[in-house]
This record gives sequence, structure tokens and C-alpha cells, in this order.
Amino acid sequence: MTSPGETVVVVDADACPVKKETAETARSCGIPVLMVSSYAHELQSLEGVDIIHVDNSDQSADLYIVNHVKRGDVVLTSDYGLAAIALAKGCYVLSFRGQTYDESNMDMMLEGRHARAKERRRGRYSKGPKPFTEEDRRLFQHKLTKLLRNLQENVQP
Repeated sequence: MTSPGETVVVVDADACPVKKETAETARSCGIPVLMVSSYAHELQSLEGVDIIHVDNSDQSADLYIVNHVKRGDVVLTSDYGLAAIALAKGCYVLSFRGQTYDESNMDMMLEGRHARAKERRRGRYSKGPKPFTEEDRRLFQHKLTKLLRNLQENVQP
């Protein structure tokens, strides 16, 4: 699919609401996309996108991504654990809402995830994430475009 050193956009695709925007943005920049999904989620083929299906176990897509990304790749996910590992491997990481994950905010996010998990074990449940909006979609596409263009121009994002 790619040559060594070539940047790839790697998508944790099971719950990704911005697949089409990702494909369009990356294609306009000439950057390949790899969407990783379990067999339970059928993905529509898009130009410039390779699709990898993994088994349906809980962390299969995350494990595939962790084992295949390299320094300089762009990882799109809403999973803080996957984001932390991708950052440690030298990847750039964005959420589906356009939030940049980096070393400065990852500890706080992981601590928040841990606190919410403790509350769930105690039987307390939160409302979950707010609904995904068109504004979220636009912000994501703007942030991904800016990141990919900076990488093409060798500007540190």
C-alpha cells in the first residue's frame, strides 16, 4: 500500500462518523488512508482508502493499528488508550471531533477515563458523549486538512 516513510492516515473506523470527510481530505492531499474495522461493521469502499477487517473481539482494531502504525502516521480515534500508544510511537492523533491529542493533554484524558470507569463500576452512569454535529464535522475536516498540509510542507504541526 505505502512506501517506507510515507505518511498514512489510519482510522479506528468502527465508530468513526467522519469516514467520508477523511477520505476526501486525504485524497486531496495525496495521502493514503487505511480504515481498520471489525467484521461486524461493513465499510463502504472509497477512493484512496484501503480497508482492513479484523475479528470482532473488543480490542482487535486497536491492536491492529498499534502493530502497524509508524512514526509520522496520522491516527484518527476517539479511544484515549489507543491515542496514548499512537503518540508514544510518534504518530499525530486527532479525535473525530477535531481535537488534537498530544503529550500535554493525554494524562488528563486518561485520568478522566479512569475516573469514569470507576464510577461505572459503582453503578453510576453518565449521559455519554454529546451528539455529533455538523459543526463537529466541519471542525474535524478543517483540523485534518491543516495537519496534512503542514506535514506535506514539513511544518511541525
